Amino acid sequence: MTDLLLTNSAGGDKSVFEPIDPEHIRMYVCGPTVYNLVHIGNARPVVVFDTLFRVLNALYPKVTYARNITDIDDKIIVAARERAIDITTLTQEFTEKFRADMTALNNLTPSMEPQATEHVDAMLDLARRLIEKGHAYVAEGHVLFDVTSMDDYGALSGRQLDDMLAGARVEVASYKRHSGDFVLWKPSSDDEPGWDSDYGRGRPGWHIECSAMIHQHLGDNIDIHGGGRDLIFPHHENERAQSCCGYGGGFVGTWMHNAYVDMDGEKMSKSLGNVKTVRELLEHYAGETLRFALLSAHYRSPLNFSSALLDNAQSTLDSFYLALRNVADIEPTRVATAESPVFKAILDDLNTPAAIAELHRLAKALNKAPESQKAAAKGALLAGGAVLGILGESPDEWLSKGRPDELSAEAIDQLLVERAEAKASRDFSRADAIRDELNSAGIIIEDSATGATWRRG
Repeated sequence: MTDLLLTNSAGGDKSVFEPIDPEHIRMYVCGPTVYNLVHIGNARPVVVFDTLFRVLNALYPKVTYARNITDIDDKIIVAARERAIDITTLTQEFTEKFRADMTALNNLTPSMEPQATEHVDAMLDLARRLIEKGHAYVAEGHVLFDVTSMDDYGALSGRQLDDMLAGARVEVASYKRHSGDFVLWKPSSDDEPGWDSDYGRGRPGWHIECSAMIHQHLGDNIDIHGGGRDLIFPHHENERAQSCCGYGGGFVGTWMHNAYVDMDGEKMSKSLGNVKTVRELLEHYAGETLRFALLSAHYRSPLNFSSALLDNAQSTLDSFYLALRNVADIEPTRVATAESPVFKAILDDLNTPAAIAELHRLAKALNKAPESQKAAAKGALLAGGAVLGILGESPDEWLSKGRPDELSAEAIDQLLVERAEAKASRDFSRADAIRDELNSAGIIIEDSATGATWRRG
């Protein structure tokens, strides 16, 4: 079998991926906390691990990809209060919007999408196990994990426990034995959502949900756990602690984390006012354009998201689709995914820049191919696009619709009719004005003996 190389965040080494069971790959990726629209930074791990999902599906007979929905959290409680609606209404609204936004970016549906509120019993079971094994304790209605009870706590993030405890500058809650101890279960007031438990009415802490859901649906050990690099500490470090100490086993074979997304050279933050939601960007760019832009940098490298990046992504996709439109009447030769040079490039730790370079080469080859080789060249370009989740649309539809904020195909066609009428009546100044208007909007007019056609530049 073709080797897949992946970089393990635990240690930072790149090596050949060795599955626990080659007949069934298990992957878990941390999903959204559904209290607001997701921003473009939230979309990067979705697109990255969707691409990995496609690769794994091409290599192995069965892949289970779980991506959770956090639908109980303090931010959710605050947002529901601010809107004067119940939590379920809020979380259902933003779960549906998240799914719609991710579908717009050509992401496949995960194998499962477990929700936190449906797994509270599993979380309480894990808390009980940890207490019984001496890794957790009860204090003032809270259940807390004792970080000093685990010999290698901090191994994933590369942090030393002694340094973490000694360096704590914030006031330590009265119910904690150590500053680094984290909450597994906490009390709920009468106006907060809660569940009955042996420790009183309460709700789960943030970290415990993923450990419990992974155990319930995927088992004690999984092949890959992914997310943004901001989750390495404390979220994934604490997940690892809970799962290893509560269930036993090694928990995760390969940890993978994507780097941050900046906006126009600056870190995205509410204070700077530069946080862009996916839904906002979809008003100006096609979802496939956003996806291509997110894949333009290696997932472990920071990505500077900007108008220039998006315009370049749009232009590149237009050139690929134009190459395909030029051979619209040719039936493509079927090319196996594993034989695609794009696939071979991406096997090297999801090297999407190298994969995109191969797409450019394939598009150039299609444009220059003699008639007898165009079917094979077209098949190769389409197969390469499928690896990255792009080039699945009709070229005519793609090239005619343009960006959501551009002139519609209908408006362009109408202007061309007016231009033809102006030329017929010898009103050449009007005809030239229409051509200039279209050119300024990025529309290229191609005149021929049979009439004018157009494409987006």
